[in-house]
Amino acid sequence: MPAARARTFYTRLFNLALCSILGLFMLSPIGCSTNPATGKRSFTMYSWDWEKRVGAEAANGLAEQFGGEVEDVIPSQYVRDVGMKLVQGIEPGVPELEWEFTLLNSGVINAFALPGGKIFFTRGLAEQLESEAAMAGVLGHEIGHVTARHGNQKMSQQFGFNLGLAASNVIIGASDSDSDLRKYGQVVIPGVAIGGNVLMLSYGRGSENEADMLGMRYMERAGYNPVGQLDVMEVLLASSSGARQPEFLSTHPYPESRIEDIRGLLSSTYAHTQGNSAYVLNREQYRRKMLEPLGDLPPAPDTQTTTTMLHNAALWCAHCSEQVSLAD
Repeated sequence: MPAARARTFYTRLFNLALCSILGLFMLSPIGCSTNPATGKRSFTMYSWDWEKRVGAEAANGLAEQFGGEVEDVIPSQYVRDVGMKLVQGIEPGVPELEWEFTLLNSGVINAFALPGGKIFFTRGLAEQLESEAAMAGVLGHEIGHVTARHGNQKMSQQFGFNLGLAASNVIIGASDSDSDLRKYGQVVIPGVAIGGNVLMLSYGRGSENEADMLGMRYMERAGYNPVGQLDVMEVLLASSSGARQPEFLSTHPYPESRIEDIRGLLSSTYAHTQGNSAYVLNREQYRRKMLEPLGDLPPAPDTQTTTTMLHNAALWCAHCSEQVSLAD
């Protein structure tokens, strides 16, 4: 079975197992449901209200860890305006969220989302882009993380996986010392733990690809040329450097992989947007409202932080890493 098909098969199997097993234990309306943005069924333990509350709490003081918000009102308001334009295209069924878009005064090339609609976009990344459509690609990607409820899914899946391992350990520990269950269980469980953790990493990679897809959808609905998403990936590819671990052990796909997927969407789903003047790039507007005002400011610091945000241009979206810290 090809790797991509195998990953899809086991992902669906894992979701089905969670829905079946945890559904027996959780007398709650929250559980397996169809996500309005993706159309897929997934296990989510936590409510939208919980996401809004946790996102708001996590956002408090977060900007200061990244140099604070850019003080020039023109580029900061520009980010908010484009972000709010994009959220007009989110799917019916996603509840009203308190969307906030913040341009951080940080030289780090990054962007990230918190549950409930808190989006952060660094000056370091903004200065590398060349069009409003590219910025819409970044913001649309982050909006996609929120509407797809990736943080909620990740924490729910991790809970289910840990619950299953704990239950298995209890059963094996209670078995007779000379039984086959004890004999083989002591060997199998560590292997399952390792394999499960690799599968959880694949959820991170799948979330990034899904957010790319949703970002392009929101771009198209807002009248932007989705090729801006490709421009972002090419910037990130050029900015990445150094040795990298194998992709299957990474929480995010390499930019090359995302570029391939985006090109596929541009030639199929969004072929009608290419060469169509109805779908804009807005290069001049971006130069005037973003690049020129930022160029008049002192250089942005290359901020370091003690949070779990990823400090790597190749892993530009820190969403998955941040969700782990929120669950602690």
